[in-house]
Amino acid sequence: MNLNFGDFLQTIFPFKVQKISVNAGFTCPNRDGSKGWGGCTYCNNRTFSPQYAENKKSVEQQLEEGIRFFSRKYPKMKYIAYFQSYTNTYDSIENLLTKYREALNYPDVVGLIIATRPDCVPDELLDVLETIAQERFLLIEYGIESTCNETLQRINRGHTYEEAVDAICRTAARKIYTGVHLILGLPGESREMILSHADKISALPITTVKLHQLQLIRNTQLARQVEEHPEIFHPYTVDEYIDLCIDFMERLNPDFIIDRLVSQSPGDLLIAPAWGLKNYEFTAKLMKRLKERES
Repeated sequence: MNLNFGDFLQTIFPFKVQKISVNAGFTCPNRDGSKGWGGCTYCNNRTFSPQYAENKKSVEQQLEEGIRFFSRKYPKMKYIAYFQSYTNTYDSIENLLTKYREALNYPDVVGLIIATRPDCVPDELLDVLETIAQERFLLIEYGIESTCNETLQRINRGHTYEEAVDAICRTAARKIYTGVHLILGLPGESREMILSHADKISALPITTVKLHQLQLIRNTQLARQVEEHPEIFHPYTVDEYIDLCIDFMERLNPDFIIDRLVSQSPGDLLIAPAWGLKNYEFTAKLMKRLKERES
C-alpha cells in the first residue's frame, strides 16, 4: 500500500517536519536558449511559488520568513528547504553548493528537496549530493511530466523520457531519495496513455511520486494554444480526475510514496479546471471514493 509523504517523513524523523519553498534565482535550459526559449508551454512560475519565495531575497531570508509563518502554530517544528522554482541543479557546482549549504546551515533545517530536470544532473554533482545524503535528508525530485516523448516535445520540455530514466537510475544508485513529478492530462494524451505512465515508472527505483492535474494558466503558451485549438485541452471534472487518480494508483508500484495528487493555482491565474476545492476537501472526496470503489 502506498504511504503518503507525511507518513514517509514520520518514518525518518521523530518530530513534525514542514517543507519551506525556496526560490534560489535559477533558470531553465528551455528558457535561456541552451535548449530552447519560453519554458514549458504550461508554466507560469507564480502558480507554485509562495510570496515569501522571491528570488530577490536570499535563501536565508526566505527560510527565515517561511519558518516564522509556520512556527507560530508549531514552535517545535523542523524544516526541509524545498528548492522548488525552475531548475535547481542548473548552475555551476560551486554556486549550487553555496545555496544548498546556506539552507542546510540555517537553524532547524534538517534536509533538502531539490526539484530539477533529468537533463541537468551531471555525475560530478550527484557525487557531491551523495555525500550530503549520507548525513542529511535529501530528495531529488525530477520533473519528468510524461513518459511519452511526443508529449515532451509538444510541451517544450527539451528532454526525453530516456534521459529521465537515466537520471533516476544514476541518482537512486547513490542511495539518494529519488522523486518524480508527472502532470495528468497533457495535450494529446488519452486516458490509457496517462495510465501507462504508472506502468512504466513502476519499474524504476523511485521513492516518491507527485501528480497533479493539468491546469490552464493565464499568460502561458498553452493558454494561447488552447484559445486557437480548444480540442487539445480536456478540463477534467473533479470526479473524473479522482477516478483517474485511483486508476493510476491501482497500477502504481505499491512501494512508492504518494507525495501529491492535486495542485491548486492562484485564482487570478487559473482558467480551468476551476473546482473551487481546497486540497483537504479534494483529499476527503478522494478517500470517500476509494471506499466506494473498495480500492
